[in-house]
Amino acid sequence: MSAQGTGIVIAIDGPSGSGKSSTAKGVAKARELRYLDTGAMYRALTWWMLHHGVDVSDPAAVAAEVSRPVITMGTDPGDPTVKVDGHDVTADIRGERVTTNVSAVSAVPEARELLVRTQREVIEAARVESAGIVVEGRDITTVVAPEAPVKLFITASAEARAQRRSKEVRTGDVAATQADLARRDRLDSNRAHSPLTRTEDALELDTTGLTLDEVIALVVKLADEARGE
Repeated sequence: MSAQGTGIVIAIDGPSGSGKSSTAKGVAKARELRYLDTGAMYRALTWWMLHHGVDVSDPAAVAAEVSRPVITMGTDPGDPTVKVDGHDVTADIRGERVTTNVSAVSAVPEARELLVRTQREVIEAARVESAGIVVEGRDITTVVAPEAPVKLFITASAEARAQRRSKEVRTGDVAATQADLARRDRLDSNRAHSPLTRTEDALELDTTGLTLDEVIALVVKLADEARGE
């Protein structure tokens, strides 16, 4: 990343259900920053692959098609839209089929390389054009924005994560949700390219016993300190 912009970059990593999305959006709203959900980009790519009949279990098949879809991300934390080829898929990408297959697509190196380039372009634009951006995902502190002045790894207990995700997707089967989260954790943490991991300079924040407002307030404080406020 270049040094041209003056906007702050807040990088947040963590597993599904840890509260990183709600935290990231809350912090962005509190300090009028832009917001980028990189996981939604991989979901959007997965949606396109499935929609076009690509065998997502075949890395070569995915790699051959990664440059075809045009993915456009809205960076308003109050309305983070996702469009693919001009079609709004904000709701569609949260479906069970996409959720089941996104880890396979996101493990393809060509997919990650393409989307990381796009993510860095969004970050640089925010640094130049605005007060900054909050970026959340699984490889933000390690790959996408390793020089971010605020780097967090947000986690929570397996039980808390399952409860939160079940409430989010409106399913009462917490046990099944917890099993699915564990499956995705294994895939995301053990993939060869850009695995989910915590860097030594990223603050680990366990949100299990904290309210969302408490977590947001803590991250806002860290951001203000990084900006010298």
